[in-house]
Amino acid sequence: MESNNNSTHNIIKETEDSNHRINLSDNRNETPKSKSILKSKIRKFVIYFVIFLIITGYSLGATVHFIKTTDNLSWHAFNETTSQGYGLLVILYLIYIWSLFYYYMLKPYGLPLINTHAWKPGKALLGKIKYGSLLFYICLLVATLIYLWFDTSDNKKRLIPLIGLSVFLSFGFIISANYKRIPWHTVAWGIILQFSIGFLTIRWKLGRNVLETFSNHVNTFLDYGAEAAAFTYGELLIEKEKVFAFRALSVIYLVGFVVNLLYYYGLMQRFINMLGECLQYFMGTTICESVNSVAMAFIGMSEGPMMLRPYLKHLTDSELHSLMLAGFACVSGSTFAAYISYGARAQDLITASIMSAPSALCFSKLLYPEVEQVKIKKEHVHMVEVEYSSAIDAASKGATDGFHLIAAIISGVTATLAFVYVINGVLSWLGILVGFTDVTNMWTLELIAGKVFIPVAWIMGVEWNECERVAQLIGIKTMVNEFVAFSRLKDMELSERGRVIATYAICGFSNPGSIGILVSTMAALVPEKKENVSRLIFRAFVGGALVCFMTACIAGILITDDALQFENNKEN
Repeated sequence: MESNNNSTHNIIKETEDSNHRINLSDNRNETPKSKSILKSKIRKFVIYFVIFLIITGYSLGATVHFIKTTDNLSWHAFNETTSQGYGLLVILYLIYIWSLFYYYMLKPYGLPLINTHAWKPGKALLGKIKYGSLLFYICLLVATLIYLWFDTSDNKKRLIPLIGLSVFLSFGFIISANYKRIPWHTVAWGIILQFSIGFLTIRWKLGRNVLETFSNHVNTFLDYGAEAAAFTYGELLIEKEKVFAFRALSVIYLVGFVVNLLYYYGLMQRFINMLGECLQYFMGTTICESVNSVAMAFIGMSEGPMMLRPYLKHLTDSELHSLMLAGFACVSGSTFAAYISYGARAQDLITASIMSAPSALCFSKLLYPEVEQVKIKKEHVHMVEVEYSSAIDAASKGATDGFHLIAAIISGVTATLAFVYVINGVLSWLGILVGFTDVTNMWTLELIAGKVFIPVAWIMGVEWNECERVAQLIGIKTMVNEFVAFSRLKDMELSERGRVIATYAICGFSNPGSIGILVSTMAALVPEKKENVSRLIFRAFVGGALVCFMTACIAGILITDDALQFENNKEN
């Protein structure tokens, strides 16, 4: 027995010695590779550190110059000097610092500590208390309602959109595919985040000024595209006549050019992944649908799913539904120029698109809860690699893609407008046959929409005497597209509040043309899921439209009469 034990011990020892020799051999073989990796990391660190020093040094120099040349150091002075670029520089530098802090401190070290010592213990504590989570959300709701009651002392009608929020959420619950599996935690946090973003960018004066500063430079950036278009097509079409297809849409070339450059250098992916991971952390949604929801807010319904192309075939039906609903709820940055040319304010478009990101996740899970096993986890998703050989290749491809997008917009707008005119002609003819000959009562799509969507406009906070006009815009956006709706908004007589609410309500891609675009996009990217996409897309379309209405409700609640008056005086 003892000899057997000694024999076993010797075998184990020999095996360990053998493994040790193999490990040493492997280490000797991997030493050059390890040194190469180490050198690469050191080189990358040195490059990033030098870039940090250059950016920080330049920002400090600009700050010193700003302080020396400004007599009154107030936000007004800061805002007035944005034409010289200092305001934008501060905003971009803060985003840069936050990104560094997130990727090198918060994500690897801070979030795990917070999750271990605060987030999980807090959830566990609430779980120990009977109905603890429910009590938490009720307390939060009560605190919010108390705040709104005092905040709306200038105009109690601002509380009407609360009815709208309740109606839209209730409707979503009624048509839910599986109301028993609705993740109420995700729904609640979607509304909390949407309201928080709205508070920071609409109600809070500092946040509103920051967004205005940024949007002013967005307008300046887009104007550069118009200047280039004037060189190409001539000043008559661009500056004097301001032809839509040549002035507004030509800016898309510039946007595609710049966005593809940001993709090539990995900046866009990092920014979108960072925000997507934040949404996932709070809302508990999967990484794919969280990243997609953020991507849709910046790059559009066709480009967003392309970021997740390797993973699309593994997504569940609920995740696919979420991807499509986010596309219908947001608009892309490349189309901002067209909307702005129709009189929309850049800050409203930016805020509406960002607010729709968490709301889209919230409403998608309300309409189509997850019932399958999620296959793609956070650890499976890495930054998407670009397929460009160089920066020049990426930029030129972006401009070329812009050409196809412009062609699609021109053909889509022209065809849908023509179809609307045909339908209006038929409706007018049918109306005339039964006695509706007055021009003001002529049967048209706008007239029908103006009647059907009147209650929707009212519960979003629109004054009763303006509800029919805003309802027409909602109907046009839903039955035709948002381009036509914005073109009608430009010449429509509305109060400032009505105009802002209408802007938020129609700021989304939820229209019949987008259904075709998204079906074609998904069929090309993931043909294996074509049947699933066709089955889910109409539900996603309805959800996307309702998300836009919810965003308009929150805007109607938060924007004050004083802020509207200030904006009106500034424009005049």
